[in-house]
Amino acid sequence: MTIYCQHSNRGKTQILAVYQRGDDTVSSTVTSLSSAALAAPIVDALNRISALATVPLGLFAERRGRIARYPSGHLAALTDRAARADLLRGAHSLWYEWVCWDLHQALVDLDGAVEAAPPPIRIAIDEELETEQRELRDALAEYSEAIPVPQGNQRSWDSGFPFVPYRGGMHLLTGETRKGLDRLEEGVTPEERKTAIADLRLLITAFDQWSAEQADDGMFSLEYPEIFAEPYDADHHFLTVSAPDPQGEGLDAWHVEVCRWVPDDPEEEGEEEYSSATGEHLVQCVLPAPPSADVLSALLSRVSAEPAVLKAWAQTSVGSPLEGTTLVVTSRPTE
Repeated sequence: MTIYCQHSNRGKTQILAVYQRGDDTVSSTVTSLSSAALAAPIVDALNRISALATVPLGLFAERRGRIARYPSGHLAALTDRAARADLLRGAHSLWYEWVCWDLHQALVDLDGAVEAAPPPIRIAIDEELETEQRELRDALAEYSEAIPVPQGNQRSWDSGFPFVPYRGGMHLLTGETRKGLDRLEEGVTPEERKTAIADLRLLITAFDQWSAEQADDGMFSLEYPEIFAEPYDADHHFLTVSAPDPQGEGLDAWHVEVCRWVPDDPEEEGEEEYSSATGEHLVQCVLPAPPSADVLSALLSRVSAEPAVLKAWAQTSVGSPLEGTTLVVTSRPTE
């Protein structure tokens, strides 16, 4: 719907809303700030909000032989702070609820970015979000119900080509990621889907809390939601945190595992880097219940702060906890 950018003008930094009007691309000024440093995080958050709010509106959920539109309820959170809580308690689908989680985070980040700016900036940003929400709703009504767009609306919308940036790496909004997450919930019951969504929220919350400070120490796998942590100086050891498989064909409980890379070429053993390697599971902790996001983020932060602890944990015997944690080793797959 809208792309945001910043522009220097007469000693000020303007935030511009760029959108399509018919066949033209036009822009309008949202607000002006005293510096580019203040504007940058606001622009980033606005772009994420625009993309996350817009993309689901033109897509169809396909499951159990039925085709239906994705919900539009998330739009309420753009202008109603009380509605933000709803972004974190839906149960529609893995992909849509992940989008809602990211939208909630983008709105929180926007609040933080605006706090550093003068009070009138908040008013201008709120007005911009009201415009974005209103004209998205009007465009959606025309697209889905043939209700004419009110005169005076400025922003055009095309369901097949939403005018939003993907940040050069917003994989969550790609068709590949959406279809992959859809496959994870094929054949599950509504109750199983609800549990899988709760597990997903827990994982991404823990990863977000951890990666804010240790962004280079691991990754979040989109193919199957899993956290992978491999800090520098870990001596080829790494840690994985995995949620249960929604379909029940893989892991049936939460798992934390300490693993190591084994070189495919034995002559490379002991080298700082391997040309190719295979992961070997050393110790496994099957959790009796879902952990909290705080417990997982603390575990990941410990690994980042003390990479050598992975090697020590790998020596833990079955029935004993990983040192400094409450996670009990349930098996040693290599023994």
